[in-house]
Amino acid sequence: MKVTVAGAGFVGLVASACLAELGHQVTCIDIQKEKINMLQCGRSPIYEPGLEELLEKNLCNKQLHFTTSPHQAYSGADIIFIAVGTPENHDGSADLKYIHVVSHTIAHYIEQDVIVCTKSTVPVGTNELIQQIIESRKPPNLQVEVVANPEFLRKGSAIHDFFHGDRIVIGTNHSEAAAFMEQFYLPLKIPIMKTDIRSAEMIKYAANAFLATKISFINEMANICKNVGACIEEVAYGIGQDKRIVHHFLKAGIGYGGSCFPKDTKALIQLSGDFKQRYELLEAVINVNNRQQSLPVLKAKEIIGSLQGKKIALLGLAFKADTDDIRESAAITIIKELLEAGAVVTAYDPIAIPNARRIIGNAIEYTEEIRQALLNADLALIATDWDQIKHLPLEVYLTHMKEPIVIDGRNCYPLQEIRQYPIIYRSIGRPDLPNTNDTFE
Repeated sequence: MKVTVAGAGFVGLVASACLAELGHQVTCIDIQKEKINMLQCGRSPIYEPGLEELLEKNLCNKQLHFTTSPHQAYSGADIIFIAVGTPENHDGSADLKYIHVVSHTIAHYIEQDVIVCTKSTVPVGTNELIQQIIESRKPPNLQVEVVANPEFLRKGSAIHDFFHGDRIVIGTNHSEAAAFMEQFYLPLKIPIMKTDIRSAEMIKYAANAFLATKISFINEMANICKNVGACIEEVAYGIGQDKRIVHHFLKAGIGYGGSCFPKDTKALIQLSGDFKQRYELLEAVINVNNRQQSLPVLKAKEIIGSLQGKKIALLGLAFKADTDDIRESAAITIIKELLEAGAVVTAYDPIAIPNARRIIGNAIEYTEEIRQALLNADLALIATDWDQIKHLPLEVYLTHMKEPIVIDGRNCYPLQEIRQYPIIYRSIGRPDLPNTNDTFE
């Protein structure tokens, strides 16, 4: 089948590579010529494990093509996936300018009946708007059906999620389009849910809002655990055994980030406000997350007092491991607060430095060598749970830092291991080390 994917961002590239792997003839279109040139050479503009290998493979076997030409992309397509960005407006609502542009372009260039599937995260009612735009501008003899088909890909495991997802949501009020999409996805052997178009749009927002709520909930519980002397990991494990709760997204830390949760929670609040309904629970979720991101700097000041002139090793820039995405990363908030306090920051990250540099500039030092970041540091602060950090021998903190003080914003190290070393260690929702019962070997 001839498939076109509009947008060569994270969702568009993963969808393009994976659909080509399934045997479809896939054309991915983007307006950025430099990005398309890069992709035509088999190089991915984003880091996602396994993605570049899949791109190279399907370029070589000619299942995958990249272009900036709308005629080449849309004229012969059997199905078109919209995967353009929906950035955040100043008021938190979704900016649909790219949705408008791609809808007009599709209507102008299609030459046969086609299904248009929206993978972009869009407010309720947007797919109906896309249908209206295309209907008003397409050739009158062509039939176009618009389907809401939200994505549920996680950064760092998107390829796995595409082929082994929990569900596929197909939202349309047109039975033939629903049947077509069901057959299209059948080879993946993933449960398929067919629903109306507005419910499909809402499912995406509701899923992200609920997951963000779980994260803020466990972080609030972590702060309570710290005050009463309980361990959040034990509490999370205990409640996670309840099948109604389960353990996923119950890992305490310094909050969520990335391109989805922050944007989608704010968009849902804005959408709720449009109907004069205040979403107080989600407002609290966002407030908790914002406060949590500042927690490491508060802990640093509690231990060493003034940060003026202190060298801080910030370990991790990406909002999570296995991605180069630094959007809404807690590390960015932490860096700004450290600089305001007069600290000298050296940041380590194996992947995300180029993206961070575009935002932070030269206000801090960067290194891809974790030991270099720690050298002569007054304090180390862990912001991303990279494997390189989790597997770092704890002796390195002793041998490289002025004094081994570690604030672990991701609870990377088991407490029983930390207790074996003379490290001043603070984590999230767990006992401070050392404590009065600790003895070092």
